[in-house]
Amino acid sequence: MDIKQAKQAVRDALVPVLKSTQLTADEIFNLIEVPKNARMGDFAFPTFQLAKQLHQSPVNIAQEIVGKLDQAAFTKVEAKGPYINFFVLRDQVTQTTLNDILVAGENYGFSQQGQQKTIVLDMSSPNIAKPMSMGHLRSTVIGNSLSNIFNKLNYKTVKINHLGDWGTQFGKLMVAYKKWGSEEEVKRDPITNLQRYYVKFHQLDKEHPELDDEAREWFKKLENGDPEATHLWEWFRSESLKAFEQVYEELGVDFDSFKGEAFYNDKMSEIVQLLEDKNLLQASQGAEIVDLGDDLPPAMIKKSDGATLYITRDLAAALYRKRTYDFDKALYVVGSEQSIHFEQLKATLAKMGYDWAKDIEHVKFGLITSGGKKLSTRSGRVILLEQVLRDSVKLARQQIEEKNPTLANKEQVAHDVGVGAVVFHDLKNNRTDNFDFQLEEVVRFEGETGPYVQYSHARAMSILRKANYQVEATGLPAALDDNTWAIVTDLAKFPQVVQQAGMQREPSVIAKYALHLAKTFNHYYAHTKILVEDADLQLRLNLVQAVAIVLKEALNILGVAAPDEM
Repeated sequence: MDIKQAKQAVRDALVPVLKSTQLTADEIFNLIEVPKNARMGDFAFPTFQLAKQLHQSPVNIAQEIVGKLDQAAFTKVEAKGPYINFFVLRDQVTQTTLNDILVAGENYGFSQQGQQKTIVLDMSSPNIAKPMSMGHLRSTVIGNSLSNIFNKLNYKTVKINHLGDWGTQFGKLMVAYKKWGSEEEVKRDPITNLQRYYVKFHQLDKEHPELDDEAREWFKKLENGDPEATHLWEWFRSESLKAFEQVYEELGVDFDSFKGEAFYNDKMSEIVQLLEDKNLLQASQGAEIVDLGDDLPPAMIKKSDGATLYITRDLAAALYRKRTYDFDKALYVVGSEQSIHFEQLKATLAKMGYDWAKDIEHVKFGLITSGGKKLSTRSGRVILLEQVLRDSVKLARQQIEEKNPTLANKEQVAHDVGVGAVVFHDLKNNRTDNFDFQLEEVVRFEGETGPYVQYSHARAMSILRKANYQVEATGLPAALDDNTWAIVTDLAKFPQVVQQAGMQREPSVIAKYALHLAKTFNHYYAHTKILVEDADLQLRLNLVQAVAIVLKEALNILGVAAPDEM
């Protein structure tokens, strides 16, 4: 019997007793709770909802039901106030849960739910010729973790990096490069110097508006295929991609597509034609728009000068992705400030007659700020992601030198712990929350951090190495204390936690679960002599192995490595 079957046993015991009420078996199942205090039982059924129907107090109802229940599937059933508390056969649940984990290994928690349907994720999407900042971290690691979650639920995922590789900013960059840059500088340190040129442009254009006119001219050259403008664009794009790929390699994130905005240049005319054919385009002050009713601003498809906009490209991209991947869901992992844009995108596609518009979701997330202020490349307020990763790895290396200087593979462990600290810090926050970035907080190695979970996994692996552990089946435990049972119930929740994270599009559900399991395990470790030769030694080792498996898999889903030694 596993924990889910134990809950079903509670339902099955209640159904015949509550036959005279109007509650269905499913309603009874959904009312069953898990008490906050394990001493109050493993499951509880509240009787408040029956008081009006049965014309009795909830306390009396609870006592009456307990007297009628078949209690064969439980250690104990008792009425406590308005609750009926059920104590399950913990030894059986423990044996089944550990066996399930040890047999499944890294596949524990896998579900057939997705049936290999396709989910497309639009994620990361940095702008060419600008450095990746902490602002880009969120979309990258949230999108990557969601992909891992959906793979665990048997969906096929397609990770798309919709690069910002087109637009008037390239005209500005070309002007800045021609005026203040050099080929030698760009080749030596492309992103740093291109950003420096871009920031200088915005520092001077307020007093010299003619710079904006020059920028528009250069972008027009690019749109018209001018050889010099095209060469500069291709060069800036190529150098940027090299720099981006170094950061992605550090993070352990890869993509199935790097098709950015420029890819859709020749695909927008079809969108405009489709909108015209469906009589959806309207003239408005020289521009062309789609009226989306009273609830949304109109979608501007063409400006008065004939230029297309972001939404025109996103319409083309959505249609291309549906045709190419036939997605079941298309998720846009983009900041909350773009909410209106994605509502307009869905509404426009719906007006065009595409019923799959309902399958598009904006997976929004909050801002990372610094000193309470939004990060901005234009103003030069940037915290470089590559530098943060470098500093975090350096701090991890220092900690290793202090605490475990003879550790094998020190450089790899320092990398895994340092990068893992940054990724975990982001993902433990609720996706839609804003948070202020402080380097010392990100790379902290105590408390609710990624390194704490990693260390818990490494501790479990150390115990198993000392015991020369081999997987062996065990009988029912001779004695099952509360600390052991707390771990078993945590382990049993993992498949449900993965499903919840997928349903809510919320990696923090996994991160918070991993923290809780790590704390429960460390409490167990502090109060239990594990390596004692007695009848339950193998059971305890199986429990430690199960913890190691689930902690490692939880970290893997988040995109965080799990070193065996630290």
